[in-house]
Amino acid sequence: MIITDEDIRFMNMAAELAEKNIDEGGGPFGAVIVRDGEVIATGVNRVTANNDPTAHAEVNAIRNACSKEQTFNLSGCVVYTSCEPCPMCLSALYWAGVSRIYYGNTQEDASAIKFSDRFIYQELDKPKAERMIPCVKMDSSRTIKAFEKWASKDDKIEY
Repeated sequence: MIITDEDIRFMNMAAELAEKNIDEGGGPFGAVIVRDGEVIATGVNRVTANNDPTAHAEVNAIRNACSKEQTFNLSGCVVYTSCEPCPMCLSALYWAGVSRIYYGNTQEDASAIKFSDRFIYQELDKPKAERMIPCVKMDSSRTIKAFEKWASKDDKIEY
């Protein structure tokens, strides 16, 4: 894949956001969401600053972009993130429908500064009952009712 000068400019923007965020009490991660060469949103890591374990740069950028664009679908958007997305962020980017993800630092780079997500990948490979946080299937005769109601709803917005 060819990296353009514009790609480099947006990645530098993500890097600058990450560096500035450190000075503002956040983590060393920044993300930029672009559509048709225009920045529509940015995000930085505010996990410790906001006491929110989901406040990663990519998730915050998605939230900002969706709020600005008044949509949950970011198809056609490109994400530039200062570090390879963790499993949560990668999943969120898939759910948002972005078209491409460019990243700077790797999982290994993040691990070297004590931001490792390797344990999550290892946990996902285990049987549900053997995970550090066991996942236990219960009877769904009551919970299935919401799914049945959703399935029969005529005016739902599918995603």
